[in-house]
Amino acid sequence: MLDNRPSLPPEIARRRTFAIISHPDAGKTTLTEKFLLYGGAIQMAGQVRAKGEARRTRSDFMQMEKDRGISVSASAMSFDFGKFRFNLVDTPGHSDFSEDTYRTLTAVDAAVMVIDGAKGVESQTQKLFEVCRLRDLPILTFCNKMDREARDTFEIIDEIQENLAIDVTPASWPIGMGRDFLGCYDMLNDRLELMDRADRNKVAESISLEGLDDPRMADHIPAALLFQLREEVEMARELLPTLDPQSVLEGHMTPIWFGSAINSFGVKELMQGIGTYGPEPQVQKATPREIAPEETKVAGFVFKVQANMDPKHRDRVAFVRLASGHFERGMKLTHVRTKKPMAITNPVLFLAADRELAEEAWAGDIIGIPNHGQLRIGDTLTEGEMLKVSGIPSFAPELLQTVRAGDPMKAKHLEKALMQFAEEGAAKVFKPMIGSGFIVGVVGALQFEVLGSRIELEYGLPVRFDASQFTSARWVHGPKEAVEKFSQANKQHISYDHDGDVVYLTRLQWDIDRVERDYPDITLSATKEMMV
Repeated sequence: MLDNRPSLPPEIARRRTFAIISHPDAGKTTLTEKFLLYGGAIQMAGQVRAKGEARRTRSDFMQMEKDRGISVSASAMSFDFGKFRFNLVDTPGHSDFSEDTYRTLTAVDAAVMVIDGAKGVESQTQKLFEVCRLRDLPILTFCNKMDREARDTFEIIDEIQENLAIDVTPASWPIGMGRDFLGCYDMLNDRLELMDRADRNKVAESISLEGLDDPRMADHIPAALLFQLREEVEMARELLPTLDPQSVLEGHMTPIWFGSAINSFGVKELMQGIGTYGPEPQVQKATPREIAPEETKVAGFVFKVQANMDPKHRDRVAFVRLASGHFERGMKLTHVRTKKPMAITNPVLFLAADRELAEEAWAGDIIGIPNHGQLRIGDTLTEGEMLKVSGIPSFAPELLQTVRAGDPMKAKHLEKALMQFAEEGAAKVFKPMIGSGFIVGVVGALQFEVLGSRIELEYGLPVRFDASQFTSARWVHGPKEAVEKFSQANKQHISYDHDGDVVYLTRLQWDIDRVERDYPDITLSATKEMMV
């Protein structure tokens, strides 16, 4: 974040690429809908309570998401707001979600953290926040559901400061809460923002004032609430740090907006905040050198692979975050892992629910590249230079189960399906050294259901998951001879992942301690860089 970086070309500088992170049910899907509504991408926000067809939210397309009303796969959407082009990468917020989410965070420059006004910081938010921390991602916070009974505003701010160890500065201050919630006082622009409860898709009015002492405040706010507001804002200005844009960009401070996404309230202010305080496209870590967004040559990396987006054609779309340059349809890019050129003839830009061909894209944008399995997570595409983007993690699964096809004659099909999901990053698939069958590892239990339902839907294969004696997996690293000797001595614990790397399956922590004691030249690791 140094100031001596050159200024970016205007097309790149206007891009804001971010993800929304939250605990389940904090209102992320609703907020996404309202973003798209204001960005002009959808005409009517997703009547979540509407009937039948209308109820399908625009950003969730997998069958299981529609059945359960949760976003399982992370999709990307681009839309314009004012002079900015927002690229919103949706992250699955379910507590049993996969590392998809973690990887999504490698493709964005900032995160919007959504917190439920009644519940404050929840476990899932904490987990995701820690990942943002690892990457020093700037974070903007939205405290949602202020139109329901919420906690005291200072309490919420304290909790964020303590649990997440980050400075919080209020960008707006709520007036009343629950059924008394009238709106917010915009602390950055000294404006009164009032909520219109009658029409949830209408934008409420905003009234410019000369500060908190403006006598016109009394026309809009009952005396008791006005007194409380003046008192609280005065305390907040004394006790809490003022907004320091540089500190926000460095990830040490988060501005917080209060609102109610379902009532379209506070969303616009948050969007203006993302435009004003959010980072422009950032330098991407890579070897042997970093990639700067203003470079004229195109470079990008795959952070997600979504298979069977259209079940009629077994297509796969690789989601590519452009790290530099100006991409044009039909360009030939070098696929660094295989050193082969690829002509990108039909790239897709995700504009809310519609996919359209991307004629061009700039650093910071996310494009989808349909392919038949050539592109994997962690792959880098460049205009010829052998660069590899680094830092896309693969995590050791915390839950392992064996999987068998309901029909033993179809074992070959099952292998194909599993390999596909492994490359997509939906699960880890291990082939044991001894015996038949596969062991599937995931980060959360819901993933088994997602996998089972997708294998059945997309491949017509009913499958059965059974408990496995193993509880976790570790990648084995060390000199080749040492790894081979170790594998021979521990055959019943050894398996191979879909890249052919050696994996040690463990039952107890004791197994890991024993290996560390008996094999000093072997290291067991819980993560593996997605590098090929």
